[in-house]
Amino acid sequence: MRGVEKVIEKVSWQQAGRVTEPGRYMFRFGWLTVAAKDLAIWERFPEAAFTLVRMMAEGDEREYHLGAFELPSGASALPETSLSSVEH
Repeated sequence: MRGVEKVIEKVSWQQAGRVTEPGRYMFRFGWLTVAAKDLAIWERFPEAAFTLVRMMAEGDEREYHLGAFELPSGASALPETSLSSVEH
């Protein structure tokens, strides 16, 4: 049995066109839904990269939302109080 290589795709704010409003956007890889809490993280950490999470879609369309994010090396993590305000 062959091993399966799992590719985890990430997207930066720049790659997402520096969107400024929550919503559903068409990109070269498919539809991307950006939530207000995702934008709050990008506004605080413009270099953060989110994991693309594929959602179920009808037909051949590809639908994604943003999952976990990574900060570039050298960036400090969000203070706990900021995380609480981002989640709400």
